[in-house]
Amino acid sequence: MGAVERNGYRFEPEYSVISQNGAIHVYDKGELVEEIKFSFSGKFPELNQIEQIIDTYCEQRGI
Repeated sequence: MGAVERNGYRFEPEYSVISQNGAIHVYDKGELVEEIKFSFSGKFPELNQIEQIIDTYCEQRGI
């Protein structure tokens, strides 16, 4: 699962199958802005879950 770009921001997801948690690193112009932590079940987080987290983040911040 690669990075997602939205409105000039870059969202880079990473996750641990063993811990069943992950984070999405948010970058603006190459600088880290925030880390969004999340949990999931199964072998990996679903793409829909990642997209929803990014959508919610963008909506809440007017991005």
